[in-house]
Amino acid sequence: MSRGNHPVAARGSARPRDARRRLVAVLLLAAAWPAPAPAHDFRLGALRIDHPYATPTPPGARTGAVYLRGIRNTGDAPDRLVGASTPAARTVEIHRSEVDATQVMRMREVDGIAVPARGEVRLRHGGEHHLMLVDLAQPLKVGDRFAMTLRFERSGEREVTVWVQQPRDAGAAHGHRH
Repeated sequence: MSRGNHPVAARGSARPRDARRRLVAVLLLAAAWPAPAPAHDFRLGALRIDHPYATPTPPGARTGAVYLRGIRNTGDAPDRLVGASTPAARTVEIHRSEVDATQVMRMREVDGIAVPARGEVRLRHGGEHHLMLVDLAQPLKVGDRFAMTLRFERSGEREVTVWVQQPRDAGAAHGHRH
C-alpha cells in the first residue's frame, strides 16, 4: 500500500484542507457582511433623530442654522418638536419658511413642528423648517461639533451632537440668508 492510499494519511491530509476551506468561507462571509456605518443618529423613545448638522457661517455672523436629515416617529402617538437649546448660541428658534403673497420667501418663528405617528419630518437646508441659532457664541466652522438639546412635547428631551458641514448642495445653502 502506498503512502497516498493509506486511510490514515488520507484522513490526516484532508483535515487541514477542510479547515482551510472553512476558514476561507468564514473570511469571505465576514468580508461580505455589511460593516456598521458610522452612526450620527439619536433615539428618544419612538423617535429617531437623524443627522443633526449646521452649515458654516461667515466670520462675524450672529445667526446660524441647524438642520436634521429627519425625525422619524416609529410610535403610534404623534409628537412635536417644541424647543431646543445649545451653548453655541444664546437662543434657538424654530423657523418655518414660506412664500408670501408677493412671492418672497419669508421665515417666521413657529411654536413647534408636528412629527406624525408612524411618520417623518425633515429639516433640510432649502426646506420648510430649520432651527435658527440666535446670537452665536462664535462662527460655525466646517469640522466643528457642538451639543444641542431638543425638546419634544411627549417624549421629553434628548441631547444630540450637531456637526458643522458644508452641505452637499452648497447652492441651496448660499440662498439661505438670515
